[in-house]
Amino acid sequence: MQSNERMLAVLDLFDLDHPEWRFEDIAARLSCGRSTLYRYIKLLTDAGFLAPAGDSSYRLGPRIIEMDHQIRVTDPLIRRAKPLMSEIIRDEAGICLLCRRYRDRVLCVHEESSTTRFLSNYERGRARPLLRGAASLAILMHFPAHRLSRLFNRMPDEFAGAGLGDTLPDLRARLKAMRQGGWVVTESQVTEGVTGVAAPVFGADGEILASLSITLPETGVPPARLQAVGKRILFCARVVTAASQQGDAEEK
Repeated sequence: MQSNERMLAVLDLFDLDHPEWRFEDIAARLSCGRSTLYRYIKLLTDAGFLAPAGDSSYRLGPRIIEMDHQIRVTDPLIRRAKPLMSEIIRDEAGICLLCRRYRDRVLCVHEESSTTRFLSNYERGRARPLLRGAASLAILMHFPAHRLSRLFNRMPDEFAGAGLGDTLPDLRARLKAMRQGGWVVTESQVTEGVTGVAAPVFGADGEILASLSITLPETGVPPARLQAVGKRILFCARVVTAASQQGDAEEK
């Protein structure tokens, strides 16, 4: 692992289950020498990415909050999707999510809500299960073939447990059927008692970038209504795709 990668690996240690790390524990986890780790910690702390928490411990720092605000205000994807999301939840009681592909994860980057009947378990900034839920499956079904193969070979039991196939050919066939439908519909896969409807958003290079979805606070939604909601989500996702591709082309 290169020096810069090792320093960034320090930040990857922090999550909801481990919000605070002692210096000695970081050194042990990363197999890093004390003098080198002192240098990393000082650089990250001086830059505001880490903050001292007492007893030689550290937490994530205020610079991350500052950068999150900047993303909320300036991210082109959010700015393009937000007006459409507001319109969707004005007409449909539910929670509308914009979720972005991030490595082999799906991360919520913006949320609009018009219901109090349930709360989203995956609000902005929290990674969603990759193999469950409409918002994730709308992204997964467009994963590049080589990345899908690598992912399946790494976790075949998880794919089988999610009902996506026991073999790679089974998985590809299942995802192909999803793609042909244009949008994805799921019930109670992530949150009990709700229905998710999602469609893909693509980047300038044609690769999957994100998904646009709405979660309805009920199950057993009549097919005619699901069809109408699915068509609207797909239309809005295509509008965001077109705006993203045009914007990227203009910047080039």
